[in-house]
Amino acid sequence: MAVAKGKIIAVIADRDTCTGFLLGGIGEINAKRQKNFLVVGKETTVQEIQDAFVKFTTRADVAIILITQKVAEEIRHLIDSHVQPIPAVLEIPSKDCPYDSSKDSILKRAKGMFSSEDFR
Repeated sequence: MAVAKGKIIAVIADRDTCTGFLLGGIGEINAKRQKNFLVVGKETTVQEIQDAFVKFTTRADVAIILITQKVAEEIRHLIDSHVQPIPAVLEIPSKDCPYDSSKDSILKRAKGMFSSEDFR
């Protein structure tokens, strides 16, 4: 499935990570006043994170969702159940939490597709 022109990246992350991506030019507020990012702070509830994830996965203009692994752990059940190729959900590190590949849903699925003999 090819990604159509005009698709965007969504971000669910801490303030510093979102700021970096917004400064890089990915920020957008569409005609319906919907943002393509959620800044997760101490006051952010798990329900708010879940709602943002569901909205981003159902928006036709979102091709990739970047989510910090720390935030992803809060909604692991939703991320694990997302199997559509688009939008792709990519877990990224944050400055406070290093990336742990053993928790990444996409890597777990990829490892399950290949046997250890495929890498010999």
